[in-house]
Amino acid sequence: MTVTTDAARLIDRHGEAHALPAAEAEAQVRADDRAHVFHSWSAQALIDPVPVAAGEGSTFWDYQGNAYLDFSSQLVNLNLGHQQPDLVAAIQQQAGRLATIQPSMANDVRGELARLIAEVAPEGMEKVFFTNGGADANEYAVRMARTVTGRRKVLSMYRSYHGSTATAISMTGDPRRWANDTVDNGTVRFFGPYLYRSAFHSETLEQESQRALEHLEQTIQLEGPTTIAAIIIETVVGTNGVLVPPPGYLQGVRDLCDRYGIVYIADEVMVGFGRLGEWFGVDAFDAKPDLITFAKGVNSGYVPLGGVVISDRIASAFDTVPFAGGLTYSGHPLACAAGVATFEVFRRDGILDRVRDLGSRIVEPTLQGWREKHPSVGEVRGQGLFWAVELVRSKETREPLVPFNAAGADAAPMGAFVAAAKKGGVWPFVHFNRTHIAPPLVITEDELVRGLSAIDAALDVADGYTV
Repeated sequence: MTVTTDAARLIDRHGEAHALPAAEAEAQVRADDRAHVFHSWSAQALIDPVPVAAGEGSTFWDYQGNAYLDFSSQLVNLNLGHQQPDLVAAIQQQAGRLATIQPSMANDVRGELARLIAEVAPEGMEKVFFTNGGADANEYAVRMARTVTGRRKVLSMYRSYHGSTATAISMTGDPRRWANDTVDNGTVRFFGPYLYRSAFHSETLEQESQRALEHLEQTIQLEGPTTIAAIIIETVVGTNGVLVPPPGYLQGVRDLCDRYGIVYIADEVMVGFGRLGEWFGVDAFDAKPDLITFAKGVNSGYVPLGGVVISDRIASAFDTVPFAGGLTYSGHPLACAAGVATFEVFRRDGILDRVRDLGSRIVEPTLQGWREKHPSVGEVRGQGLFWAVELVRSKETREPLVPFNAAGADAAPMGAFVAAAKKGGVWPFVHFNRTHIAPPLVITEDELVRGLSAIDAALDVADGYTV
């Protein structure tokens, strides 16, 4: 949609006119939100959430008719964009036929979606356990690993995010864990590969891969291999940097898990279902985990849904022994109907191919150009439609544009960048000293170029803070 001269009306990409809610409704939305909604990860009196009136495709609007290209896909979950008509219709049709059914009963769309997921998962992964989202998918994957191994510890990376429920937040390796650090004391953290800020003083990707694996094996040995149930790794680290694993790293993790009898969990909550141009991110790295967790892109978050794809070896451990876990809304029919429709849209519209094409032909060369053009751009990295631009005060020292976990005045340079991007019509995804490029996978080439141009202009503001 585009905004007409009448800010209360929108024209969608098919030329149809749509009326926004009355502008005065914004006041009621703000009043209700501020009086009654308790927001996550926020000091409640210090926030002012933007009331959103409408969305379509890669764009959403506020009540004044201001349009924003959604370069964060909300929380990197809106893979098929706002108001995708096939997903909306699937939910409506399912609601008219069977709105809900308990998980102990068989259901057509639940079973169909599980089959579709198994068909695109790595070979030997035929079973799917459905959850309500990504955090509990990770919770249940760990529970499975602990049950089948009889061990308790889980190894996870610094610079990671696995969710905010009990075990998931304990596995998380960013500051959101700090206030919750004793919820599950069975987690041990290690350093993953990150060549730009290498903990191992590496100079090449090959060195970084080898040294990171040596560090991981040392951690396993020092913690006691017989005490470790699982290693959980985001296939590409998401919010904490879009850290793409170097060649050989994930295969090395697989080898270590085999050597010490450890379950390898691939957290694909953010990168699964097309974000990298693959059904599952592990396909891009020729890695085979024991468990894959997913959520977000499986149905673009239209109805909450997540799950665990389970290897045949682990699934068979529960053939005659009950699995001690369950959820009232596991495999909810409305969510699964949207998931089935997601597969249909992906295949009909060639989503995976277009993600690979736009990523390699448009995004990568554009971002590499920024690294040459802008003194604030220290590194760019990513794949498909999932990239990070790391902002620095100095290319020579690599000092971050803002300090780690900055807040208040310390975060002002990133705040100025964000304001410039929004003024240019782009809603960016930022974390610490990075801006991420993660638009809906259905974004048009023109929208993508326009959004990248707006971020390019906003980087001029970041340049003003360099030395």
